[in-house]
Amino acid sequence: MSSGSFSRVGVVGLGTMGAGIAEVLARGGVEVVGIEVDRQALDRGRGNLETSTGRAVKRGKLTEEGKQEILDRIALSTEFAALAECDLVIEAVPERLDLKRRVFEELDRVCRDDAVLATNTSSLSVTDIAVTTNRPAKIVGVHFFNPAPVMKLVEVIGTVLTEDGAAGRVANLVKSLGKTPVSIGDRAGFVANRLLFGYLNQAAGMLESGHATRDDIDAAMKAGGGLPMGPFTLMDLIGLDTCLEVLEAIYRESRDRRHAPSPLLRELVTAGLLGRKTGHGFYSYDTSAPAAEPDPIGTLAIADAPVVGVAGSGRLAAEIIMLLAWHGDAREVIYDASDEGLEDALGAILTKEARVRRAHGRAGLADADLIIDVRGDAASLSELAAVAPGAVLGVVAPAAPAAGLAAATGRPGDVVALNFPESWITRFAEVAPTVLSDAAAVDKAAALLRATGITTVRCRDRAGFIVDALRFPYLNDAAAMLGAGYADADSIDAAMTLGCGYPSGPITDLDRLGLARVITGLRALYAESREQALAPTPLLEEYYTARRTLR
Repeated sequence: MSSGSFSRVGVVGLGTMGAGIAEVLARGGVEVVGIEVDRQALDRGRGNLETSTGRAVKRGKLTEEGKQEILDRIALSTEFAALAECDLVIEAVPERLDLKRRVFEELDRVCRDDAVLATNTSSLSVTDIAVTTNRPAKIVGVHFFNPAPVMKLVEVIGTVLTEDGAAGRVANLVKSLGKTPVSIGDRAGFVANRLLFGYLNQAAGMLESGHATRDDIDAAMKAGGGLPMGPFTLMDLIGLDTCLEVLEAIYRESRDRRHAPSPLLRELVTAGLLGRKTGHGFYSYDTSAPAAEPDPIGTLAIADAPVVGVAGSGRLAAEIIMLLAWHGDAREVIYDASDEGLEDALGAILTKEARVRRAHGRAGLADADLIIDVRGDAASLSELAAVAPGAVLGVVAPAAPAAGLAAATGRPGDVVALNFPESWITRFAEVAPTVLSDAAAVDKAAALLRATGITTVRCRDRAGFIVDALRFPYLNDAAAMLGAGYADADSIDAAMTLGCGYPSGPITDLDRLGLARVITGLRALYAESREQALAPTPLLEEYYTARRTLR
């Protein structure tokens, strides 16, 4: 495997990240010089290397001989002078600008004039580091993701001072190591962290405002958003102090309120509750403590599989019927055939699924335990309230609060707002009581949906509920990044799939969800909050007007 023009590479700092980078380089056949501040830290770094490669042996990813070959390629020292013959040096010390600047001053002194120096920063300005040296043209950023041996993405950052070819040579090295380089400019947070931490910070603000509980937000983004873990689990894993540092770095540059750290996050960090590494963050990791009692709200049991009615037309109504009939456990799904186009949208399900029954007019839905009204207008909901006095009424109106619709029915206590963010693809629904909803009706709606096999979460009756309220601004941020020419669609998608483990990238998601839906949701969020960052970015408006997809 070729490593291009870099045959000997130094790594300064052998913590988890630095040791991982050293391992990746050595796996690729590169001779590595690892530097730590003192003998004790060097011994910890050696332990990090041995633990990581040993874990790979246990998992069958590496032989004992291969492990030893990797370790033999890494020379360890506490002296910066050992870096004198390196072609490239990667700094991987903690994320503090003053510390990184001191390291680069020393590297500038001991390294060859033609050596390229790289900082493995996740959020700091590479330019701020470069100008402290006598070789700013040879300074680049190289952001590996943790754990470096596993994660495929590496962001390669050039500054306005970087000479032609320097960042390209580093990108070629990264590619030769089996990683995917994304070459971008010097902006705080780069691509992945700028998009990720805006979303994480918004989730913290959502919790702080009482919009939804910690567990419901995490569950919503896993079950409804398709992410590998919820935002609070992820922040605890990253470390809340690290989250705070990244957000502050991005906010200093952008002054974007989406990156102004949540007071709750700052409070937890001040209290020393930093996540998994301290045993407590958003969650507690004290295994000796008794398990928390389950929340009694919403534990209502339904004895029999429920009958669910669906009123409305078009794709969304058809998808909800498919969710309940094909993928769920409803005893029967009744749909209102007076809505034109619904039977065409249902297609083959009408002949293959015996549990689906056609009703002639609204009165045919009277037997339902729960009626899901997809039309979301006061007249329709009022008619349903009149013909089905025993049913809970769920109105699908994700773009606006449902209290006004509920008030027009004459029985507002029986009305709850529902959202199915991925329609029939995922067995997931958000349940939002209006200010007029009876607690018993909310519990019953959630229980009826769970009885059909659908995961439910609770939140306030606000635009976007949980999933779309967090997802749409993140997609808007990605579109703004694309519109500004900072990174192309492939780089943005790669940053989130390879760097953050997302199942698909934001540009792909925008086309999949449809610009009309995203723009409608963003407009509702903006109308509710008047936060300028939530207004649809000009690129989205332009492509939506032109009826074009982003790819």
